[in-house]
Amino acid sequence: MLTPLSWIALATVSLFVSVIANCDKTILPDLTVNLNGVNLEWPHPSVKTIYKSSGRYIPKNVIATRMQIHKDEAFVVMPRLKEGVPFTLGKITLKNKGCSPKITPFPCWSLQEEGNCESIQSAVDIFLDAQDILWILDVGIVNTLEQPIKRCEPKVVAINVKTGNVLKVIDLSGLVWKASRLQYLVVDYAPDGRCFIYVSDAATRAILVFDVENDKGYRVVLPKAVTEGCVSRDVLYLALVRTSAGNNVLYVTYLSGKNIFSINAEHLRKGSAKGTVVDVGPKHNDIVILGTDNGYSVFFRLKGESDIYMWITDTSFKHENFLLVQKGNECRLATQVVPGYKRLMWVLESNFLDYIQDKIGCAGASISIHPLVKSCD
Repeated sequence: MLTPLSWIALATVSLFVSVIANCDKTILPDLTVNLNGVNLEWPHPSVKTIYKSSGRYIPKNVIATRMQIHKDEAFVVMPRLKEGVPFTLGKITLKNKGCSPKITPFPCWSLQEEGNCESIQSAVDIFLDAQDILWILDVGIVNTLEQPIKRCEPKVVAINVKTGNVLKVIDLSGLVWKASRLQYLVVDYAPDGRCFIYVSDAATRAILVFDVENDKGYRVVLPKAVTEGCVSRDVLYLALVRTSAGNNVLYVTYLSGKNIFSINAEHLRKGSAKGTVVDVGPKHNDIVILGTDNGYSVFFRLKGESDIYMWITDTSFKHENFLLVQKGNECRLATQVVPGYKRLMWVLESNFLDYIQDKIGCAGASISIHPLVKSCD
């Protein structure tokens, strides 16, 4: 049964869906932003020429996979999955209606230099916290889909989105193993104000936990049950939600894992998972976790499918509690859903499967950012 708070959450989502999707799609083009690897901001035309001639810029190899939104700006992650990605973290405006804005390196060009360990090598995920701090997970490995090259040790970089100043750099080298494969990042604040970072390490079945204030970290190894059904330790998703009781809970699941699990964040902060990981229920299908509403709703889609669903975590993890919030299309798949501009939920989607299969042309990947919209039947 839905709690009163759950009904409020459901009503809120229903409201924003109906406002922009009641069979009148005329407003959607004005709020849609299309991106590609061609529209990048360069400090000078000569720099672009040098990058192109040296192979450091190949437009079709640029793709945005993750994002966060602050006011009317979106920060996008462009991991160096292939060679020719000039910068790995960018910023765009969402104010220019129905356009393809240029992606500007964030916070600056000098912090994007490949091979310089003081810079960001390959961002794979970002998280914007309530203090307007953007946390960047840099795995330190480039050309992941071609011939992986380890440039630097993995790290997390914290940047003030208002000033562009780097506030902190966290070296993760002491927390990873040789086989580690870091994928997702979430940031949690304890009731006493302390900041904690959680990073998924899919290959070693672990979550890296870092206490920012005390400058210490540790590995929390998940029980073997989390990998049940996995052919391989493929993708380890994280979703941090706030329950109606007011505490934070981290949901975890492998892409091909049979079940979804939860851990009270209080236990993670203490560095323990033994006896604290709860089996939430079977998935029945492989699901891709797309994000949360910064409350207690989780958005997801099925593997290889484009429809987006919402699950209010106060309810049991069953099909009847999954609300279809956007009918997808055949061209692109969502990689993230986040709250943001105009108090809407926003979707980042692309033809990522075509990208990894080298099936895109010179114009590059087809990337779109737009409000979450429920299509009409």
